[in-house]
Amino acid sequence: MDADVIVIGAGGGGAVIAKELGERGVQVLVLEAGPWYGNKKWKRPENERGAQSSWDYNDLDGALYKSQLNALEYNMNDYTYGRFRWGPANRHRAPWMRVGREGMGIWQSAGVGGTTLHYTANSPRAFPLRIDGEWPLFYDDLLPYYERVEATLPVHFAPTTSKEEVFYYAAKKAGWNFTPTLNVTEAGYRPQPNAILPPNKELMNPKYSLSQLAHMEGCTLAGHCESGCAVGPSLEKSAKRSTNVSYIPLAMRTGNVVIRPNTFVTKIWSERKADGNIHVTGVTIRDTWTGKNEKLTSMVVVMAAGGIESPRLWLNSDLPFNEWVGRGLTSHYMNWIVGIFSEQQLIRLLGKPEVSPFVGPSSGGRLDIPGLGSVTVAGLDPTLFSSFTYGYGRSDSPWVEKPHPTEGVYRGRMGGAKMKELMARYRQSLGMAVITDDEVDPANHVRINSSISDEHGPIPVVRYVPTTTTIRRRQRLTKIAISLLQQAGAETIIDSDWGNSFIHLQCTMRMGYVVDSYGEAYQVKKLYVADNSVHTNSLGGPNPTLTTQALAVRTAEKMIERYF
Repeated sequence: MDADVIVIGAGGGGAVIAKELGERGVQVLVLEAGPWYGNKKWKRPENERGAQSSWDYNDLDGALYKSQLNALEYNMNDYTYGRFRWGPANRHRAPWMRVGREGMGIWQSAGVGGTTLHYTANSPRAFPLRIDGEWPLFYDDLLPYYERVEATLPVHFAPTTSKEEVFYYAAKKAGWNFTPTLNVTEAGYRPQPNAILPPNKELMNPKYSLSQLAHMEGCTLAGHCESGCAVGPSLEKSAKRSTNVSYIPLAMRTGNVVIRPNTFVTKIWSERKADGNIHVTGVTIRDTWTGKNEKLTSMVVVMAAGGIESPRLWLNSDLPFNEWVGRGLTSHYMNWIVGIFSEQQLIRLLGKPEVSPFVGPSSGGRLDIPGLGSVTVAGLDPTLFSSFTYGYGRSDSPWVEKPHPTEGVYRGRMGGAKMKELMARYRQSLGMAVITDDEVDPANHVRINSSISDEHGPIPVVRYVPTTTTIRRRQRLTKIAISLLQQAGAETIIDSDWGNSFIHLQCTMRMGYVVDSYGEAYQVKKLYVADNSVHTNSLGGPNPTLTTQALAVRTAEKMIERYF
């Protein structure tokens, strides 16, 4: 065998389960479709194939990582060309194909670290209300695993910068209570639990330049979370705790984990054994540089390829039919609300004329409302902020040429002179993300189109239409976000009215339907799932990564008990 366990994907869940298994002496091979930044074996990961794999912790290089990441937003995040895209390492080649409805935006990243490369690092726990009675486990079952991941990353409450200060002022004025706990059972506002190191202790010391601070331990509040954070004295001590700088180094330190980037898994192999059950036996891979196909074998296979690619891989393999594979897709049906303030109002609130949304973690505060979802502070780099505010809205807006606000709120996509005027006031803008408790609907799914194939087989087709319940929840959260900005005295408010923007893909390989409570497939022994697709529902609205990571730790524990 090539390994005891093959893990498909080195993102939010795959890196975690690799580390947990490696620490227990299991030989793990991690297969990642995208490139590896910050590893000496791939000094030019976008220009040449480099080595085949790496297992030595000493291959990691923080200085190299800094040189490969930068704050150029287009260069890092563009769907087609950016470093953080769903596509091969060679950026002269096209991204990998998905098919969806017009206007559908799917924001995922291939590479060691997966989509955590550009995530906001928001790490809230699920709402207990949406676990107990709906999942095949209890919220209390998750608590020790949440705590282990929170300690490992680590997770801290976010610091308060200007945008959080305005947010807390508005939430308190609107009558919401403060929530002093990680376990949310009642509505309330609180600092964001996030996987970002606390601010650098020397941050306000005039002896150090920003360049010097970037080579020291701790967050510099530079606000480049989505565009790639390389702040820190070494790769392993980078401020934002993406899995490539947190769990991957820990996995490599075990000496039992080999990671192979630029390796796309195209098929899972299985066979019926003497016990009458179907058992997994290995995978077929394709080298994304050479195009060479190869078959690898293992005792166990873990799918951690994400909410689209995990069901696609099942459907492209000769695995048993399960009507729930790919079905039940949720996306948190997000929306984006922005308030623009006069300088005078900001001076009254903050003592200065700017919110400066680029300062601090992308999201440092949240209002959680069990039964509806969440509203979070959202401050981004200028290009992302502007595209989210003015470019993601529905194109049927009546305000594109001559905007006319309804009750003081502009809704939908904007254009013309008014848009230019508002964009120029970026520093006086405060963004809020609406994250809806998205209802599971079997009609929302990932399927394959057998008539259209790329180099990895029939391509995935994504279908999503929000349910009436989901739409109503988002509408209520949107009104709440608008009211918060009104309470704070915003001069202009924009409801961007997003369409289908897939940032939190979940529920396409649901626990209790496709896999058991420990992540093992009901119909295929020794085949596990350890990514967002395993969630039974959308958690009530919280960001999914921490729950996926807690489940991955739990899955590793049970896998060892069962098979090792």
